[in-house]
Amino acid sequence: MTSWDIKPQGVQGQLRATGARAGDLEKALTAMIDDMRAAGEAAGTAVPGSAAETHTPGPWASGPSLTRKATGPVAAALAEYLQERGKDFTSMADRIQAAVLGAAKATNAYVEGDLATAREAQSAARSVRLDLLKDAGGKK
Repeated sequence: MTSWDIKPQGVQGQLRATGARAGDLEKALTAMIDDMRAAGEAAGTAVPGSAAETHTPGPWASGPSLTRKATGPVAAALAEYLQERGKDFTSMADRIQAAVLGAAKATNAYVEGDLATAREAQSAARSVRLDLLKDAGGKK
């Protein structure tokens, strides 16, 4: 990159907007996970009613018992789906975080006149190197 023309106030506004949207995404994903968990519990099991719960006695006769509900095929399928998609959700969060941190770090370096650090931050954001972007030290 031979020249840069960054408007820090514009970057700051976009980072705020991106942060707000990322918060909305986090809320939506949390709600989806909660809804899927509730759906799995509501779907029931393929086990007759009396066998749907197992009681494990406590450490002594009068102690508390542990009750576990059987998991049905719908709950198992939803859990497997969430486990597989969890990788995608984590990747989305990492990419958003890298973009925001990289833009902020590159813009700060640009304002300080350190174009080499700005390029490094931009490159780290592009390759989702959060370890490099979270480094609090500005110049090396």
